[in-house]
Amino acid sequence: MSIADASSPDATPQAQSALLQELARVYLDEQRRQRRWRTFWRLVWLGIAVSFVWATWQSVPAAHTPVTPHTALVEVRGEIGSDTPASADNLMTAMRSAFEDAGAQAVVLRINSPGGSPVQAGMVNDEVRRLKALHKKKVYAICEEMCASAAYYIAVSADQIFVDKASIVGSIGVLMDGFGFVGTMEKLGVERRLLTAGSNKAMLDPFSPLNPQHETYARAMLEQIHQQFIQVVRQGRGKALKETPDTFSGLFWNGEQAIQQGLADKLGSLDQVARDVVKAEDIVDYTEKENLAERLAKRFGAAIGAGAVQAMRSTVSIH
Repeated sequence: MSIADASSPDATPQAQSALLQELARVYLDEQRRQRRWRTFWRLVWLGIAVSFVWATWQSVPAAHTPVTPHTALVEVRGEIGSDTPASADNLMTAMRSAFEDAGAQAVVLRINSPGGSPVQAGMVNDEVRRLKALHKKKVYAICEEMCASAAYYIAVSADQIFVDKASIVGSIGVLMDGFGFVGTMEKLGVERRLLTAGSNKAMLDPFSPLNPQHETYARAMLEQIHQQFIQVVRQGRGKALKETPDTFSGLFWNGEQAIQQGLADKLGSLDQVARDVVKAEDIVDYTEKENLAERLAKRFGAAIGAGAVQAMRSTVSIH
């Protein structure tokens, strides 16, 4: 029997009662579903809130609480750049915390990096020197697999540099890389149309022939930055440095060779330096680390941003 038949005036009382029961059942089922969904989303948001609270609590570095003698550790890992974990901001913040802790007997920079920005490395080098003078604490650099280019720029700010015999050390040079697509464009029959205001505005444009004057200017700039790098190395290594024609050529060496050339001082690991040099076996990590709350916030923000972009695209396509 249909709902229309049950609700008609001629319907029997049994049919009307059955209809009322069915409507009541449907209504109650819908109410249960809504309660379940409300409960589900409340639990989801509660879980997110608990995660944020836990992550925020976890993000308070344990390194800020110790007052007993210890070795302060700051990690320099990966590419050195303004938007990487090994940025000047992150490294300088960590070092300030390490130097300011009364229990820190010395600061160790444990480095495993192929290099990166000379600007970021220069800022860190300057800050290490400032903090050493201010707090009268020693700084030791420990080079693991790789301590090259901008990473070595940072390492020479230390009082001593320790390496493994197989570490890669050096690469004291500067480069500027790119591509040229002029020949490819000619083969494809593509015409480059470039308008500028300023005779040098299109300097080193990859789609235009290389201008000899622009090349000369760029090489002079790289040479100037290279000389700044050389000066920092000489200042940091002092009389220990045994210069050869290859020292500042961009070559790199293993740890044993680096010691022979005065680019490093001794073989040593973090535990060994903490125990035998700093005389404080307890190691406290001051490295700035992105916590769970920050990662969730970034992903949440990225998801919202992607949704907004998609919505804008949809709107544009509709109109």
